[in-house]
Amino acid sequence: MTTGVVLLNFGEPSEPEREPVVEYLERIFMANADLEEYDSVEAARERSRALAERRAPGLIEEYEEIGGSPLNDQAHAQTDALAAELDDRGFDVETYLGMQYTEPYIPDAVEAARGDDVDRVIGLPIFPLCGPSTNVISLDELEESMTEQGLEVPFQAITGWHKHPEYNHLRAANIQRFADAEGVDLADPDTAMVFSAHGTPTHYLNEGSRYDVYVDEYTEVMASLLGLEEHHVGFQNHENRDIRWTEPEVEELVVDLDAERVVVEPVSFLHEQSETLSELDVELREEAEAAGLEFHRVPIPHDDERIPSVLADLVEPFLADFEPAYYQYRQCQCRDVPGTMCLNAPQQPVPEGDDGVGSEPGTDATADD
Repeated sequence: MTTGVVLLNFGEPSEPEREPVVEYLERIFMANADLEEYDSVEAARERSRALAERRAPGLIEEYEEIGGSPLNDQAHAQTDALAAELDDRGFDVETYLGMQYTEPYIPDAVEAARGDDVDRVIGLPIFPLCGPSTNVISLDELEESMTEQGLEVPFQAITGWHKHPEYNHLRAANIQRFADAEGVDLADPDTAMVFSAHGTPTHYLNEGSRYDVYVDEYTEVMASLLGLEEHHVGFQNHENRDIRWTEPEVEELVVDLDAERVVVEPVSFLHEQSETLSELDVELREEAEAAGLEFHRVPIPHDDERIPSVLADLVEPFLADFEPAYYQYRQCQCRDVPGTMCLNAPQQPVPEGDDGVGSEPGTDATADD
């Protein structure tokens, strides 16, 4: 049995050319059209195009400043590394990269899997912190594309996975290694540790997304692993529409810090891209230094040798056909579709007076009797 594992990614234009950038932005705005009200699909498309035209010049300037986005090359490298890791573990697997908004698109990945005559498909978004416009929508598109292309094989989906222990350890170690190399003492009261998360419209949170909860719990664990008594969380928002986004904005947070230096860790990303290389390294640095702060930005450990192992761990229960609950998977609530599993779904509280002792192996000790 050959399994197709599709790594789902956002995508980003590699070169600062106008038409690809406009098309990329138009796809993003159209995918999130439900943030506004429209009389027709055509009206939504016109609005998406107008927003894309308005945003494109600034984004092109960012790409020119950073020499083009490295996201695609890094994503391809991770896909190849996962294939090698799964091969070492003895699994018969083909890996594919499917991007939401640039080539290779998610339907391209499905077409390739169909051509390889795979017997089943596993979808794995590369975003650890599950969000509706990333993890959920990319898996929906993958499943829809399989149906449209007639790829009638079993489909299994994985959404959020920021609770994977080794992932937490490698990110914390990466922060500490960077701080040591920069000569920065993270425990110094004059050093502010800021975790910068990609923002999201509050509309999604009001609809039930737990993205803000995931950010808070993940950054709390990061701070604990680093032995920090205090940390800060800010959001990188993209306010292209007249709607509310998550708060506080990282720019406002940083300039108001009572510190001498700031260390910024981009918690939502597994690749370097415009949101890190431009928004943080250039724009946020300028604001921080103008406020008199020494600025340090932690690089993304996209090529850490443990990343392929983490990704392989995530798909292993499905490949080896053992109960995913053994790896602490539960039915996802963000994508409430049977068979969609995650590490993030909240456990039911233990009934009062019941410590869960004596439950059978493989059962949820917190579940109701």
